[in-house]
Amino acid sequence: MSHDGGREKSGMLPVEKRAAGSLAAIFGLRMLGLFMLLPILALYAEDLEGSTPLLMGLALGIYGLTQALLQIPFGMLSDRYGRKIMIAIGLLIFAVGSVVAAMATTIEGVILGRAIQGAGAIAAATMALLADLTREEFRTKAMATFGITIGMSFTLAIVLGPILNSFIGVSGIFWLTGILALLALVVLYKVVPTPTHLHMHHDAECDIAQCSSVLKEGELLRLNFGIFVLHLILTAIFVVIPIGLVDSGLVASDHWMVYLGVVVLAMGIMVPLVIQAESKGKMKEMFTLAIALVILSQLTLLQFSGSLWGIVIALIIFFGGFNLLEATLPSLISKIAPVDKKGTAMGIYTSSQFFGAFLGGVSGGWIYGWFDKDITPIFLLSAGLATIWLVIALGMKRPQVVRTHLLNVGEVGDDRAAEMTQKLREITGVIEVVIIRDDQVAYVKANNDLEDRKVLEEVIATR
Repeated sequence: MSHDGGREKSGMLPVEKRAAGSLAAIFGLRMLGLFMLLPILALYAEDLEGSTPLLMGLALGIYGLTQALLQIPFGMLSDRYGRKIMIAIGLLIFAVGSVVAAMATTIEGVILGRAIQGAGAIAAATMALLADLTREEFRTKAMATFGITIGMSFTLAIVLGPILNSFIGVSGIFWLTGILALLALVVLYKVVPTPTHLHMHHDAECDIAQCSSVLKEGELLRLNFGIFVLHLILTAIFVVIPIGLVDSGLVASDHWMVYLGVVVLAMGIMVPLVIQAESKGKMKEMFTLAIALVILSQLTLLQFSGSLWGIVIALIIFFGGFNLLEATLPSLISKIAPVDKKGTAMGIYTSSQFFGAFLGGVSGGWIYGWFDKDITPIFLLSAGLATIWLVIALGMKRPQVVRTHLLNVGEVGDDRAAEMTQKLREITGVIEVVIIRDDQVAYVKANNDLEDRKVLEEVIATR
């Protein structure tokens, strides 16, 4: 796609909107298939041949391991062989995994299928394709579409999973996830535009050469540890939450009612806190409050896991905090990461998330079995980890209210790049400037003192 500075910049072009919407749909269909199994897989796995609590937990979380290991390589391969072909291969791998799991009659078969599902790791390649198809000034808006889609997919999936389980069973849901992956493949080739050229985007892709320096950033490490713990807790508790609901007297076919009520009420907790965080400049306060809500939810489960209402109230508190953290953590990464290393920071962050899901399933299953199928020790572990996270988060620097602007600079020499960098840095409100000549982009981080983006564009336009 051309990034001609003379084009209309008042809004996203139709092709950009189509790219953002269709790629978000592809990613959403895939995540829907994964998330639908979260509230039901533990009950299904209990009855499979060879099942043990540890293997049950492994079946729940194994996709996270293969996803974490392969998402960055998939993105790198897409630079060499093309975005669409790598996304297509990932979707086909995911579909194969779904079929393997659907046909499995043993716990080992389900584990294999889930591992193959995770190996279809298209996240990085999808983000790179979106970057190819959007102009710099609208890329952040397009990327936000993905976050919203993932959140909607998760919310819809944990309600739909138990409903569909009542009609088609877990094996039927695995078949459905395979069909959704093939549907996503149709969208990829029939709806998603094809870029005219591919190149590295440091705001959207992971650069292996930058990983060591990004891993030395203390503030980013806090956030990576946080998303790791959050998804470890999520997966660990869902090893036993469905079992706890059944033990409290609620039949599996009615679990959807609990999850529907939980996600709606949790949204009521999240929305005002997000407003406080973003518009009132209270990001750190709301962030630490959300971690405190996660701790409170685990302590509530520890005390009242034998009561249906105890579980419901605890889940409302948990998802109120969880949803807020899911919304604010990527925002914090964007604010804190060096402007030219945002893509690498997000790649490491995403891998940390999936590793957390993997270890959550394994540790949850192991603890459940070790303590003779007592579900409460898992909540004690989760509360302890979240408390450690809270202590670490309290030491974080207060994040600045900043925004990263991407400006197309075209082909420039060293002298011109140095001149633009100097002039951009002199503008009121500008905090950081990096020009990547290979990307033909200036990355500018600025605070609210910057009156208008046009001031930055005028520097670029002046020859």
